[in-house]
Amino acid sequence: MQEQKEIYINKLRTNYKVIGKGKPIVILHGWGGSSDSWERVAKILCLKGYKVISPDFPGFGKSITPLKIWDLDDYTNWLEDFLHSLKLKNISIISHSFGGRVAVKFAAKHSTQIEKLILCSPAGVRIKPNLSTQTALYANAVGGFILNKKVLNLFKGSIKSWSYFFLRNSDYVKADKAMREIMKKVLAEDLTQKLVEIRAETLIVWGEKDRLIPLKYAYVFKGHIKNSKLKILPKIGHSPHLEDPEKFIEVIFKFLC
Repeated sequence: MQEQKEIYINKLRTNYKVIGKGKPIVILHGWGGSSDSWERVAKILCLKGYKVISPDFPGFGKSITPLKIWDLDDYTNWLEDFLHSLKLKNISIISHSFGGRVAVKFAAKHSTQIEKLILCSPAGVRIKPNLSTQTALYANAVGGFILNKKVLNLFKGSIKSWSYFFLRNSDYVKADKAMREIMKKVLAEDLTQKLVEIRAETLIVWGEKDRLIPLKYAYVFKGHIKNSKLKILPKIGHSPHLEDPEKFIEVIFKFLC
């Protein structure tokens, strides 16, 4: 039976779920997600003999939003404190998208604490933008100029939302003010050079049809993480754990065994 718990990490109330007994696996959800979005995967892993711990990052799910504008280091330090508070060692980590950013930075510093690392559609590296993205960035810049005109002040919100839509940053539009600023700081960091510092055995899982973080980024992760394998899931998009959790479990279970 899954338990929902709370713990205070540096005075921030953190919600997390625990299910099962056995080897510990920590799941780090993506931006806009929470522990709720991993319940099906957690239940299947529980049946396979694992203890699954799924926290809500600060600012997500039922956890409190940070009192200041956090960057990626803050989230990484929070993860260190969370694991220490629960006395979790020799863990496996499953991470998705934004959670992959945190996992990469943590693993680069603490590879010896990780038995196995799974990066599912991770974010955090940069490739020179293609023409369509450059066009969207230009449109956003022009939009910012237009917004300076008093005559269009009434349309300011809708124009901003339109420009971010073309940048595929719908999470930014949906976030509150504090989380928007946090998102900006988190996105500002390129983790490419951190990948080479990861020593843990790593599985990179990517959906063939991922439009949010296209497949070309998978090869950057694979090329930089020395002890890594890449598994591409046909006809799957950015969230394999939601689109086909059984297939996702099949892939990661082979790696975990």
